[in-house]
Amino acid sequence: MARPRLGGDCWFLAGPTAAGKTSLALRLAERLDAEVVSVDSMAVYRDLDIGTAKPSRQDRDRVPHHLVDMVPAAAGYSVARWLDDAAAAVEAIRSRGRQILFVGGTPLYLRALRDGLAPLPADDPEFRRRMLDEAERRGAAALHERLAAIDPASAARLHPNDLKRIVRALEVAHCGGRTLTEAFAPEPDPIVESRMMILDLPRRMLAARINSRVERMFACGLIDEVRQAESQPGGIGPTARQAAGYAETLDLLTGRLSLREAIIRTQQRTRQLAKRQLTWLRSFRSAVWISC
Repeated sequence: MARPRLGGDCWFLAGPTAAGKTSLALRLAERLDAEVVSVDSMAVYRDLDIGTAKPSRQDRDRVPHHLVDMVPAAAGYSVARWLDDAAAAVEAIRSRGRQILFVGGTPLYLRALRDGLAPLPADDPEFRRRMLDEAERRGAAALHERLAAIDPASAARLHPNDLKRIVRALEVAHCGGRTLTEAFAPEPDPIVESRMMILDLPRRMLAARINSRVERMFACGLIDEVRQAESQPGGIGPTARQAAGYAETLDLLTGRLSLREAIIRTQQRTRQLAKRQLTWLRSFRSAVWISC
């Protein structure tokens, strides 16, 4: 796992989902003569464009974007791999004499970029199976409570229904002798915060933008996108399904939700995501917050 080598040629633009990062990033990149490194855990998936709200092909033709469309929808993708890929992208951009603009709203990636990430223990399939069996019997919330008892910080940032990440956090604590929170190396790079801009919208405005975006996603082909992705080998994997809209659309396609219910649930999940993103971003105390 390689941590990107950051320097004075690096800039950072963050903010909650639907805050307008993409459009501002394009203007900033052109002003800085920069290429964009995506800091978005869902933009890495190929063929999942509408639900992830990734930059369009026209946007990427206008300004080169890296770490977009990296893996198929069925694949897993970790923060450790993102650090490796980001390190390679940074060096490639730097070799062309251009600036580097990190853009995205995945605070876990931003935190790893700032603080580094210590090696995590290998998977323990037997422990994971026991946890999944327990979740089947008692529900994901029971595992979330267990995590809160041993790693309150991780529990606070994870939704009680985010079973995959809850199990992984429990697995790290079980196998590695320290929590996932403790696994982040306490060596923050001051460049990240000193050169970071965070978009901040009034809460009602942000909620309205989120609701409108979700309506557009469903109107502009999200259902067909999910149907097509599910027809590919492996379908939409458990990691990609974490993006708001995909699980809901799958429930719509199988008859468990109506269209209106799927839209409302996706809006609710996206607003919850934005709230968690803002909570995490407040830990970047030296960043410049831009009111829109």
